[in-house]
Amino acid sequence: MATETKTDKEITVEEKLKALYELQKVDSKIDEIKILRGDLPLEVQDMEDEIVGLSTRLVNFEKEIAELNTAIKGKKVEIDEANIKIERYKEQQNNVRNNREYDNLSKEIEYQALEIELCEKRIREFNASLENKKIELDNTSVQLSERKLDLEQKKGELEEIVSETKQEEEKLREHAKKIEARIEPRLITAFKRIRKNARNGLAVVSVQRDACGGCFNKIPAQRQLDIRSRKKIIVCEYCGRILVDPDLGGQDSSETK
Repeated sequence: MATETKTDKEITVEEKLKALYELQKVDSKIDEIKILRGDLPLEVQDMEDEIVGLSTRLVNFEKEIAELNTAIKGKKVEIDEANIKIERYKEQQNNVRNNREYDNLSKEIEYQALEIELCEKRIREFNASLENKKIELDNTSVQLSERKLDLEQKKGELEEIVSETKQEEEKLREHAKKIEARIEPRLITAFKRIRKNARNGLAVVSVQRDACGGCFNKIPAQRQLDIRSRKKIIVCEYCGRILVDPDLGGQDSSETK
């Protein structure tokens, strides 16, 4: 016959309250470690996102510069072709049989000359755009290099803090898992939900000076008696935090020492 173990049904409400309060203390210590890191993780993430954006912008500039160079070459080819046509039409003018043929060739020469002017205008526009793109490319390259240096510095700061607190945080998280294993899943879910919604991350608070230790609203005397009896889990009617009596709140489990 298997050895009997203590099930959730056998755990008293008082033991659940103690475990929840103990879990709160452990999670609060983990929160303190996160506060020590400050906004560095978010700053690192923002910098990484910015670097990706700058890199994409560089690729786009390089693509646009290549397209402009191709367009300029294309217009130069059109100019060469127009000049060839003009030379050919001029040669043909020397062998015309009447004024009508001469006038037609003259119109073709004039048309090709206009095409050359249009191509030259487009080339000037492309070159101006090309210069702007090159300036933007250079500025973005400098900005990217600077942000990469900043990122390395921030990563170094973050890694230093993480290395200093990693072992402590791992121990706390392992301890939190052990505590959670003693509490029924329904309560753990409620505890985490309250913590998420609480501004300071406190889901379990003790009664202090006849008031909730989280929102500081007054608690009626009868409700305080119910809390001290430890017979049921009671939440603050104002903030929804789980309430424990000062004596239980002041107890330190040997597991947290």
